Amino acid sequence: MKNDKKKVHWLWLLLCCWTGSLSAASNEVQSIRIWPSPENTRVVFDLAAAPDQRSFALENPHRFVIDLRQHKAQSRLPAASGDASLIQNIRSSYTANNQTLRIVLDLSEKASANVFSLPPTGPYGHRLVVDFKGEQRELPVAQARAQRQPGRDIIIAIDAGHGGEDPGSIGPAGTFEKNLVLPIARRLAELINNEPGMKAVLVRTGDYFVHLNRRTDIARELQADLLVSIHADAFTSPQPRGAAVWVLSLRRATSEVGRMLEQKERHSELLGGVGEIIRDSTQERYLAQTVLDLSMNHSMVSAHQAATHVLAELGQITRLHRREPQAASLAVLRSPDIPSILVEVGFISNPQEEQQLRTAQHQQRLAQSMFQGLRRHFRESPPADSLFAQHRSREHRVERGESLSLVAQRYNVSVEALRQHNQLNGDTIRIGQVLRIPD
Repeated sequence: MKNDKKKVHWLWLLLCCWTGSLSAASNEVQSIRIWPSPENTRVVFDLAAAPDQRSFALENPHRFVIDLRQHKAQSRLPAASGDASLIQNIRSSYTANNQTLRIVLDLSEKASANVFSLPPTGPYGHRLVVDFKGEQRELPVAQARAQRQPGRDIIIAIDAGHGGEDPGSIGPAGTFEKNLVLPIARRLAELINNEPGMKAVLVRTGDYFVHLNRRTDIARELQADLLVSIHADAFTSPQPRGAAVWVLSLRRATSEVGRMLEQKERHSELLGGVGEIIRDSTQERYLAQTVLDLSMNHSMVSAHQAATHVLAELGQITRLHRREPQAASLAVLRSPDIPSILVEVGFISNPQEEQQLRTAQHQQRLAQSMFQGLRRHFRESPPADSLFAQHRSREHRVERGESLSLVAQRYNVSVEALRQHNQLNGDTIRIGQVLRIPD
């Protein structure tokens, strides 16, 4: 009886191995997608099964080779969708004796590659991903770096969530989150750039993926005063709907400060000019922690204020899922030295809201509301060296016994100019009212 059980056990193992080999041998390339971005080029191979592969680079000319083992014979690769200047050609050959498909990517220049596989998720099955990083190119956004001079523009980095290989949430009608948030981000950037004293920069300008950590790094390189990340929410049931705004949780901020303290080579980048002083100090860690803690506190307070203003404006044109800013440990909010908010413009999983989010009219209303909230925030709390701060210094709070003519005389402007600049219908003013003084 024991021998019979052993035989059955071994037969079962052999059957599993044989079945597994058949499954592996049936792998094939179903499609190829190329995603170019300003910093790298991503090539995605959609596969029937998880890949068993090895890869290496060749020079003279520059090529990148991928060997897919246990691969079904494939006469030709499917045509690639998308293109990039780095990828000149993709070709293949097949070795029947060991069932290996060799894929050769002809490159226009030398580029380092990061190769990894991804399991099925969302609309995609098994994938083999190759990220090429070529010679360091200047990001288009880098030209928008703020000049730290009196009267400078307030810099707002706008991050359209997901992108490229990452579609984000998917609505009942098949709408990808990444395709909703980018046009909203572009509309918001246009409104900000039309406002004197404000400058917007898009973290991603097209349909490509930017690593979550890289998004906050880009904001820091820009010396951004605020990072706004735009997303659409989703839930397992279709009922939830409405907008919400998230800020960094204290727990996540504290852990990020600790992580930054360990990165001594980045102290100057994170702490500005103070970093050079701290570097030569025997009390480096304590000083760095003090400065970062102060920076974190300022950023969290500023982000909460901005989130509150944005929520108030959004509530005028759409339903709110949360009426107060929500704290979370989200990757894109991880920077304690840059105020950051994440705006969920609605639930893409709600059929009615999905359709509404797809319309240009609603996207414009959302962008307009976010802009008004951000402008209001920076008018109330402008950076000290900004044009907004200079304008704020030209404000007057009305005191007892003052009239419009007295205020106009004090600042050497006409009553009519003062009236028009503050959109007053008459000459009546009240105690405590703030009047903006025209230049």
